[in-house]
Amino acid sequence: MGYSKRLKILFSHLKRADTFADVGCDHGYATEYALKNGLCKTAVFSDISKGSLQKAERLLKDYVEQKVATPVLGDGFFGVPKTVEQVLIAGMGGSEIVGILSDEKYGFLPELFVFQPMKDSEKLRKYLLENGGYIERDYTFEDGKYYDVICGRKRRGEEKQEYSALELEFGKENIALKPEAFQKRMKKLLADIDGYLQNGKVSRESQEELLSRKRRISEALQ
Repeated sequence: MGYSKRLKILFSHLKRADTFADVGCDHGYATEYALKNGLCKTAVFSDISKGSLQKAERLLKDYVEQKVATPVLGDGFFGVPKTVEQVLIAGMGGSEIVGILSDEKYGFLPELFVFQPMKDSEKLRKYLLENGGYIERDYTFEDGKYYDVICGRKRRGEEKQEYSALELEFGKENIALKPEAFQKRMKKLLADIDGYLQNGKVSRESQEELLSRKRRISEALQ
């Protein structure tokens, strides 16, 4: 199977664990990769879309028949045991991922996690840091679009992790190491902001917000 660059990067952060869940599984590629490469003994793959789940079930038919993969039709962690060790959630907004983790009935923080928020990464970082998460990798990569990947584990004992305001907004690894994808993304954002400001059609309030964001981005690039 020829996985995309995006999927390969996400899969590279998966660790060995007895149990694995791919939430919002779409085609089921993550579960296939985890089982095929011995990264887990059993897996749950779930999606709120019946059509997506059926695609994944076709791909994973042999694993389902062997009872090492279990399909679940539902939203978020519905049907996902709270004992599952490692969870991948990719392609959803950061606010949506926070909603899944914090859901009053089904939510939990897994022992190991790999998250790829499409937006609102700051909200996800903040939630993890405030709710027992320890972020081990947090950076931007490029595959046609720009993506953030945030992965780590539950905090152990008295471990503490501090993020500055800039690190919360843009990612700790991005601020420290300035990877190429992050620099390109920020420079594009700066160009977009300049375009809006030069347009002259933005309100005073919006102009002030854009200028504030421009200052934060410029600081993040220093």
